[in-house]
Amino acid sequence: MSLPTSHLAAILPAPRQKLEIKTRATPSISLDEVLIKITATAINPIDWKFQDDFPDVLNYLHIIAQIGSDVTNFKIGDLVFFQGIINKIEFSTFQQYCQIPAALVGKTPDNLTDEQVAGGLGIQPPWSRGGEGAGKGKALLVIGGSSSVGQYAVQMARISGFERVVTNSSPAHFDALKGLGATHILDRSTATPEEYVKAVGGLEAILVLDAILIHSTRILEIDILQLLKGGDVVTLLPIYEEAIKVPNPDPEREVRTKRITGLGSLPGLRHLSEPLVKVMGGEDGWLAKGLLQPNKVEVVDGGLGGLERALERNKKGLSGVKVVIRPQD
Repeated sequence: MSLPTSHLAAILPAPRQKLEIKTRATPSISLDEVLIKITATAINPIDWKFQDDFPDVLNYLHIIAQIGSDVTNFKIGDLVFFQGIINKIEFSTFQQYCQIPAALVGKTPDNLTDEQVAGGLGIQPPWSRGGEGAGKGKALLVIGGSSSVGQYAVQMARISGFERVVTNSSPAHFDALKGLGATHILDRSTATPEEYVKAVGGLEAILVLDAILIHSTRILEIDILQLLKGGDVVTLLPIYEEAIKVPNPDPEREVRTKRITGLGSLPGLRHLSEPLVKVMGGEDGWLAKGLLQPNKVEVVDGGLGGLERALERNKKGLSGVKVVIRPQD
């Protein structure tokens, strides 16, 4: 595979401006890295939020284009998936080529498309020793089950062996969520806190994962956990890391917030992300076996030129699908 000396990338020249498609030099890789030809990349809410604040290349099947001399588990042309690194242009994915540490890359099984792979809880990881039974006799609540994060959280909870996986969505997604492993699904528009507690069925349930992160979901979670005698709301964004102010605090039913992050490229999380990509990828991994199902995708055409439309589509709100672009188009 011949390598170009330059490639196209989506550049944000200044906060709150339109993206520009520009040419930039194709990076040189280190001994433990691979160069990736990006064929499909997903849109996340953090991408358009970064667009409002940071000038940068914004940040999964991809193709190995070059291999560092210390890398032995990949070959040129391998189809792979990975997560880009925010605020590092050479490691970001809204461009045609990027470099990435080989330890953060997983092999894509033959039964998935580029777009499916394009399309990551505060519990013991199910891929760790004893992790598959970590949820035995317990319940986990996921608010926003049809979101991308929600769908993966439901599946991870199932793999971890949670006896009850309680979530919510619009009725249109009930069957799909049941197929992913949700045991109890409530209508997000009408269900009361008492109904969530009833779905828990008296099991230990001290965690609620918030995959939506808006004011109404926080109030719902407070009410649920106070009925359950307290616990933690797990969030994904730092803006919600501060303590929750409960309208009528009850010291016997304390509700706290804990933030987790899905950025497995961070040095402090490599002990989680590296084994995760290994157990997910390959012909014997979770994806190939159907143990973990990728999101349904909605492809926005136009290559990098369609990125603004893809970001706007995501910003308006999605349910049940992941927006994807193809940088090579």
